[in-house]
Parts: sequence; C-alpha cells; structure tokens
Amino acid sequence: MIRRAMAVVVALTLNPALVRAQDTVLTVTVPSADVFKGPSNVTPVVGHASHGAVLPVSRNLGSWVKIAWPAAPGGVGYVHVTMGRLGPAKAHAPARTTASRASAGAAPPARTPAPVRTAAPARVAPQVPAAVAPPSHVLGVGGLVGSMSSFGASVRAWHDNRVGIQLGLTRDAMTSAVDTSRVTSVQFEPSVMYAFFDRVGDYVWIRPYAGSGVSFRNQTFSAAPGDPAAISESGVGFRVFGGTELTFASAPRFGVSADVAYRRFPTPFAGFEASPLSVSIAGHWYIK
Repeated sequence: MIRRAMAVVVALTLNPALVRAQDTVLTVTVPSADVFKGPSNVTPVVGHASHGAVLPVSRNLGSWVKIAWPAAPGGVGYVHVTMGRLGPAKAHAPARTTASRASAGAAPPARTPAPVRTAAPARVAPQVPAAVAPPSHVLGVGGLVGSMSSFGASVRAWHDNRVGIQLGLTRDAMTSAVDTSRVTSVQFEPSVMYAFFDRVGDYVWIRPYAGSGVSFRNQTFSAAPGDPAAISESGVGFRVFGGTELTFASAPRFGVSADVAYRRFPTPFAGFEASPLSVSIAGHWYIK
C-alpha cells in the first residue's frame, strides 16, 4: 500500500498536467458579464467580459468567483457565477492535431474528400474593459448608539467614493450623583467626511475616514422627572471624528461603522460637564 501511494505521488510530480487539470474556469454565457471590484454588486464595475470568454478562476466563493483582471486595482476582479458556466480547465484545452499524432508514431489517417466550405459564424468582437464606475454605496440611512447613553438617527451620503456628508440627530442624558436632577441633550450635527481609501477583499469592504462638523445642541435641566419648571439652553459647538466603515459580502447594502470623536460644547449647567471624547457605533442601510 505504501509503495502504491508513493508511486501516485511521483506520477503527479512528474506530470504537472494532471495537477493543472484540476483548475477551474468560468465560460461567459451571457452577451456581456460585469466584472466587479469586489464580491458584491454594490462595488465598482471595473470591466466587462464578452460572450464566450474563458476566465481562469483563482478562488471560488460560492456565488462569486475571483479572477485575474489587469485593468482593476490590484489586478483582480469578481464575476457572479450566473454570468457563465463553471468547468475544469482541461475542457478548454486544444485538441491534438494530426501532426502531433503522426510524430507520436501513429499512422496517418486515410485520405478523405475535401469538405464543403461553409460560411464561418460571426465572431463576437471583444469588448475593451470599461472605466471604473462609481460605487452604488451613495445614500444610506440608519441609526447609532454611543457613550453617555446617546442614541439617534443618521443619514450618510458619499460622492465620488471619497467625499461624504453625514447628518446626525442624537439624544443623551446625564443624571446627578447627589440628587434626582438630570440634563437631557439633543444634538443636530451636519458633518463632512473624507475617505482615505477603499480596501475590497473577498468578504469585507473596508473604508476608513475622518471628518468634522458643527453641533447644534439644546440642553434641558430638570430637578426631578416631570419637573414643570425645567430650564432649557441652546448652544453651538464642533465635532471632530474618525472611524471605519465595514461592508460584508453577505450583506452588501448594510454598512457598520465605529467612530471616535472629540466634541466641544458650552456647558450652561454646572456639574453636568460632558466628556469631550465619545465612541459611537452606527449602521446604515444603503438604499442607493
């Protein structure tokens, strides 16, 4: 048994064609197959593969295949499996010619009558890879939670995959350690963001960013819950933040982000100074 196993290993080593026969290719069966930057239809389109193109598959991800695409950033692209037919690479190897059989010692075939000429089928002209298209992650709506018991709604919009605008409406509350008084705050924060780069992998899309904006804040002081003599004050501050947005291939329209921010607000009520540093987690569903 050991000798037989060693013989199989030696045969595979000496004949690399047997190893290459296990490779997989995707044959495009649609008129034109989109090649995406990542394994999701919300990532940029980096090119098109014409009908009949045979694309070597470097990795099979289930619904998507990873292929080599020199026109794409990083030299790789992704095609959905419904755009073609998966099969072994050996099915597309050229057949051996008569000359090769004759050189191997085989007898030449008998002479046959000349075939009747027929019109050649029309060839499909190859398509030049298209320029990178803007991603579909343009407008997202969602919510956020953060430190100081804050929560609220958020809208995020990206332009040209680099510059973004975010609108946030949040509410938080602080209670006194010595009595029943409390201060509730409502903030409206329009901000501008800039994404440094996009890193699209097989399963996750990473987008780090930084931004800043203006904070319009209204604070209400109450000595006790339901106090009719509550006092309200408004002020304007600023916010500087940085974070990363993650989008997963299994949920391409849902983005999760984590921010670390520095805020500066006026403090009209003594003893209720908020920490200038805050951490928040947000989720956005991209509807466009």
